[in-house]
Amino acid sequence: MEIVLLERIAKLGQMGDVVKVKDGYARNFLLPQGKALRANERNLKIFETQKAQIETKNLEAKGEAEKVGEKLAGQTFIVIRQAGETGHLYGSVSTRDIAEAATDGGFTITKDQVELFAPIKTTGLNEATIRLHPEVSVTITMNVARTEDEAARQARGEDVNIDLSDEEQDVLAMAEEVFESEELAQEAAADLSDEGASDKEAPADEEEKSNA
Repeated sequence: MEIVLLERIAKLGQMGDVVKVKDGYARNFLLPQGKALRANERNLKIFETQKAQIETKNLEAKGEAEKVGEKLAGQTFIVIRQAGETGHLYGSVSTRDIAEAATDGGFTITKDQVELFAPIKTTGLNEATIRLHPEVSVTITMNVARTEDEAARQARGEDVNIDLSDEEQDVLAMAEEVFESEELAQEAAADLSDEGASDKEAPADEEEKSNA
């Protein structure tokens, strides 16, 4: 599907660019969230007439994001998880977990705003990027520990884990695979549930929404 972007989208383009994306990505994310319009003649004319207003709105949103970013940047959030004595988690900390921790800490963050190269699988201090706006990103720290006491010790720079033999590590790795498989299944089910809710809430005709 060809769309015209209403804001800068990473790896896609700048506001006003006409790009081609997968239909599902457009219908389930870009169109219902007001980040783009279908690139037909009617919508392109609408975009040109409203371009100045869209740019102003984008600048206001960027300013608000910068204000939140000033407070959020450098914050540390504690996540308590079960883990082995070496610090390997029985499962992992995902973008959803990070968003929930930040939200519990007083910031309204969604999992889609969290950028994480890979799920966190060990205790310790781990950095994550929060994209508050297409042009505003900040870094936070996740203090993943088995207890609040361990989290406090890690924050002071202490190493709370122990070393295991190769055989013990093999056994631990097998256990982690089982827990991770279960967690991935639960995460996938939760994502499908979110997408289903989004589909129900999204209007049948995105073009009508854009004209409202």
